[in-house]
Amino acid sequence: MSGPNTQYDPVEVAALDPAAIDRAVEDALAQIAAATTLDQLKAARTAHQGEKSPLALANREIGALPPSAKAEAGKRVGQARGRVGHALRERQEELEAERDARILVEETVDLTVRVPRRPLGARHPVSLVSERVEDIFVAMGWEIAEGPEIEAEWLNFDALNIAADHPARQEQDTFFVDPPGSGLVLRTHTSPVQVRTMLERRPPIYVLCPGKVFRTDDLDATHTPVFHQFEGLVVDEGITMAHLKGTLDAFVQRLFGAGVETRLRPNYFPFTEPSAEIDCRCWVCGGSGTLGGVRCRTCGGTGWIELGGSGMVNQRVLRAAGVDPGRYTGFAFGLGIERSLMLRHNVADMHDIVEGDVRFSRQFGMEI
Repeated sequence: MSGPNTQYDPVEVAALDPAAIDRAVEDALAQIAAATTLDQLKAARTAHQGEKSPLALANREIGALPPSAKAEAGKRVGQARGRVGHALRERQEELEAERDARILVEETVDLTVRVPRRPLGARHPVSLVSERVEDIFVAMGWEIAEGPEIEAEWLNFDALNIAADHPARQEQDTFFVDPPGSGLVLRTHTSPVQVRTMLERRPPIYVLCPGKVFRTDDLDATHTPVFHQFEGLVVDEGITMAHLKGTLDAFVQRLFGAGVETRLRPNYFPFTEPSAEIDCRCWVCGGSGTLGGVRCRTCGGTGWIELGGSGMVNQRVLRAAGVDPGRYTGFAFGLGIERSLMLRHNVADMHDIVEGDVRFSRQFGMEI
């Protein structure tokens, strides 16, 4: 067996040729010097110090050399890689210094300048009152029910015992959806949600139906064509007017606090029988009907503010929804959220609520 080739010349390996190594170093130094950004310098480092760079390939060839040739080749490649590494470090320091100096100029912050601040918005108090009302009834064990704002005329009127010749079904009171005869309206109350609930489930039913409703009212101190209301519905065995009165008293005390005088005034609603209007004393004129010798425009001079209607669910409504009136009775009520807001926080004019001035909303904060 022959021994190792002690006469092996590393120059015969192309990657270890001194001229090739010198060219690799010159190319590396030239690209490093030409780098004007840290990204360009990073590319130069990858090209001349990466695993596939000429000097890295030359370094791998050293392992294949006989022992007598490794020292000289290793020294030559090591010195070449050292020169490249030193050049990279120096150029790195130079470019970082230039970057830091540029940042100090371009991103200078004058701490004495008044900072322009974008004004914060605020949640609308109608939303806050709605959530407050929902929390009150959920705490009493009720559920929240919702329905579409574009409603079938049958659900909005017929199922609620509102006859075809009722004034509420005229165009001066209701927004009808084109084309004529479509049978669709913008709901005038959230009562259709009550009918939908009775159609979809069997008693016992304890639901609160909040939502947006539409009527052809003019905007004034106490009215708006688009407003929000919540309606309650209870259908169960043995429900009486006493349950309605107790529920309303508990609700009013939790929402408005002690000291708010209310009354139940006999009235007529097609969907309840007997029916009662829920009123409270005017919070602007204190019930006198006048303010500074002039008729109070908030209550119209009556001294009372109408909150909504209530009563026992009409048996015709129960039958239309498939509920047996011989076994079940129920009560329903509806109140306007805007008017509840006006009462609870002494808001004198509906314009303040609907005009969208953030200064009005901001004063209520995040909890109401």
